[in-house]
Amino acid sequence: MSAQLSRRAFLHSTGAVAGGLMVGFHVPGLAQGDAPPELNAWVQVLPDETTVIRIARSEMGQGTLTGLAQLVAEELECDWSKVKTEYPTPGQNLARNRAWGSMSTGGSRGVRDSHEYVRKGGALARAMLIQAAANRWDVSVVECATVAGWVTHGGKRLSYGQLAAEAAKLAAPADIQLKPVKDWTLAGRPMKRLDTRAKLDGSLVYGMDLQLPGMLNAAIKDCPVFGGRLKSFDAAAIAGRPGVKKVVRVGDSAVAVVADTWWRAKTALEALPIVWDEGPNAKLSSADVAAMLKAGLDAPEAAVGSAQGDVAAALAGAASKVEAVYSVPHQNHATMEVMNATALITPAKPGAPERCEVWTPTQNGEAALAAAAEASGLPPSQCEVYKLHLGGGFGRRGAVHDWVRQAVAIARELPGTPVKLIWSREEDMTHGRYHPVTQCKLTAGLDAAGKLTALHMRISGQSIIAGLFPQNIRDGKDPAVFQGLNAGGAEGALGYAVPHLLIDHAMRNPPVPPGFWRGVNLNQNAIYLECFIDEVAHAAKRDPLELRRELLAHSPKHLAVLNAVAAKAGWGKPRAKGREGRHLGLAQIMGFGSYVAACAEVSVSKQGELKIHRIVAATDPGHAVNPQQIAAQVEGSFVYGLSAALFGEITLKDGRVEQRNFDSYPVVKMEHMPAVETICMPSGGFWGGVGEPTIAVAAPAVLNAIFAATGKRIRDLPLSKHSLA
Repeated sequence: MSAQLSRRAFLHSTGAVAGGLMVGFHVPGLAQGDAPPELNAWVQVLPDETTVIRIARSEMGQGTLTGLAQLVAEELECDWSKVKTEYPTPGQNLARNRAWGSMSTGGSRGVRDSHEYVRKGGALARAMLIQAAANRWDVSVVECATVAGWVTHGGKRLSYGQLAAEAAKLAAPADIQLKPVKDWTLAGRPMKRLDTRAKLDGSLVYGMDLQLPGMLNAAIKDCPVFGGRLKSFDAAAIAGRPGVKKVVRVGDSAVAVVADTWWRAKTALEALPIVWDEGPNAKLSSADVAAMLKAGLDAPEAAVGSAQGDVAAALAGAASKVEAVYSVPHQNHATMEVMNATALITPAKPGAPERCEVWTPTQNGEAALAAAAEASGLPPSQCEVYKLHLGGGFGRRGAVHDWVRQAVAIARELPGTPVKLIWSREEDMTHGRYHPVTQCKLTAGLDAAGKLTALHMRISGQSIIAGLFPQNIRDGKDPAVFQGLNAGGAEGALGYAVPHLLIDHAMRNPPVPPGFWRGVNLNQNAIYLECFIDEVAHAAKRDPLELRRELLAHSPKHLAVLNAVAAKAGWGKPRAKGREGRHLGLAQIMGFGSYVAACAEVSVSKQGELKIHRIVAATDPGHAVNPQQIAAQVEGSFVYGLSAALFGEITLKDGRVEQRNFDSYPVVKMEHMPAVETICMPSGGFWGGVGEPTIAVAAPAVLNAIFAATGKRIRDLPLSKHSLA
């Protein structure tokens, strides 16, 4: 037992004085009394002057909740100190013809895909409040103004709380003008996050915290081999254990134990005799997967992502060629909060149909609702999902809601009783939806002057779209594979101008379930491209920065972020006193609608010990809603990206994932983290994402710096597998 008091222990001990951990917590989905009328789907002003802003996207540490609230409050011109937020439910969204739009939070789209309509929600509410005040004073609305939650006219003023009931009865204007970005006074500022206090005082409810009256707890175990099935189990063997209520078969491949506490459920499950049918993948290994992918590197058939000129001819006629093969392994999301959900099936009563309710952390409330409906066998109108804050998402809690289906299936066996399902860390680690495994063969052709004239990138590996949405594969092509490598467009365009270019993909899908992992395909594509561009520069005896500048001459936004990090990091200048022996590495890319670059500063001791001292990172997201939060997201993205680069690898043996906990799947600690210096340089005119793009430049910047320090090229991750001595 650690001598340090954990947050959970602290909350439990202090809460016990008041009668338990849950005292004073607001639990979504439980009756809260009659609500005052709303101004629209986004805004509700209470008589005590509290402004409630409803946020449809999920908060999982990235700050979307605060950023979206800032945008609404900017147009509403309310008192920011009195703003609170709440989640609408997907059931409400369905019943109101999707008044809140998409509830999906991924792809760094929380702000950039909803900024316009949430701002309109604030602007419309403000217009209605002004109209209500004008009606009272019998004056024109154009004579009224608003400031910090008040409508004013001459020396008169009325608060939003005084006007809200009247305003809610008015028709919203047919059209509304949004503020120009140059006139923002709240959005665009580095505001403190709205959810920080609740996290510190313990009042914020995560899925793991949730307590409901009469609740039971469930632990689950799925077949350890992908594609395997549950053959049998002996429930009688644990029937007499304390607290055990039921043993439940869940689908074709899992079994759960329900008990009064989760620990009793877990320990009983560990004692349960289980026989698995391990199926066709019982002997699958990482070596098998690697061989499958290697065969795709030279396969004749491949889906083309980008093509220009005649690569084959240009390579054949090149004065010199550079060739390399890179690879990135399967990786786990490894969220600090494991998968969990609480489900309640309420049997039908006279005048009330059967109902399914779920409380869960989710990145997509609508997808969770669909999963609950399918698992319960009820129409979505008889189901509801109450979204809770996420203890990490990173894509795992977005497209696939397997844990929700399981929780509902278990609750169906105990109607009228809420059941909380919690995955163990081992279950979470071995039954994820993993970052796709890929290899990449790159071939460059140089002319006699050392200029890059041809580039062929052959990616071989897994398709997330084929694994999750196979209906979206067209002619064998998964467009998401080419993230950051597209010929153009607003999402992820390749900035480099190469006369002869071919980027293609040989799809090879091992029987390991893929998923969207923070940064998705941009991560490996940036490693492949940016490390290889470095290789080309050194082969041509060119400075890596100068070569990139040449290739990006017609891509000014790519070039701007690259120049910004190079200048701040001191590229090309002598190392300052105390920084002797440190070396720099560059990387840049466009993804999720934003332009990003990084310069890493590292040293490697004679014993091969790597020290990442500093990373300078630049982001051009077009518009910056909260610069402070952008800086925090960039720093957090390097925690995630460096964890993958240094340690992240999921391996298979006998069809099983070998990594079962953080002892075998480590993440970076404070001792590993460099100083991160962020440059936020919004150029305007577009809305890009923030949470994911900079992850992609973490690994290649460090790998290129390692080469500068040691002369060694690391082409397959993680770094922990390699000696740098």
